[in-house]
Amino acid sequence: MPPKKKGKANSKKEKPKKSTPEQDDGFTEKYRRSVLDVAVLKEHLALRSSVARQATAVRDDLKSQIRDLDQVLTQERSDMKDITADLNRQYKSMETDLQTKVDRLEVSVDLLQTQLAECQVQLKSEREQREQREAEKEAIISDLQCKLDSMERECEKIMHGCLDSLLSQLAETRLHWEEQSTVIHQEVKDTLVDFGINPLYI
Repeated sequence: MPPKKKGKANSKKEKPKKSTPEQDDGFTEKYRRSVLDVAVLKEHLALRSSVARQATAVRDDLKSQIRDLDQVLTQERSDMKDITADLNRQYKSMETDLQTKVDRLEVSVDLLQTQLAECQVQLKSEREQREQREAEKEAIISDLQCKLDSMERECEKIMHGCLDSLLSQLAETRLHWEEQSTVIHQEVKDTLVDFGINPLYI
């Protein structure tokens, strides 16, 4: 539009002069080029304005997203700080409990080791006493076995002596009875003969 006004102003000023067709064609061509340049510039300007608006919208959107992300990050950092503090507290509590358990176990281990040492001493003493008792028992058993063997031998001797004495007495008694039996038989025979009885027929 301004070039048109400028052209009109120039045409009004240059009216006294006579214009040639070549000059009009040159001005017209320049005017057309100017109009095209202006249109192109307007399109570029409109395009840049649109791009600028889109860029502004994207920038605002990105700023909003950044603010949201900052809030989320801040919240996450706060949560992480709380979680870290809670984990540290739990860790310290667990460490304290574990140390207490370790101390208690160490005391228990020391006590058990002491009891084990005492039990080992008692076991050794009892083993020695048992071995001594077994040795004494074996000695007593051996002595009793020797006495038993000696008693068996003595009993055998006594039994053999008794049997020999009994047999001797039985032999003497038999001989005595045989002698008495012979005397009695003879007396009976003599008595029978006195009565006139032949003993052979009886």
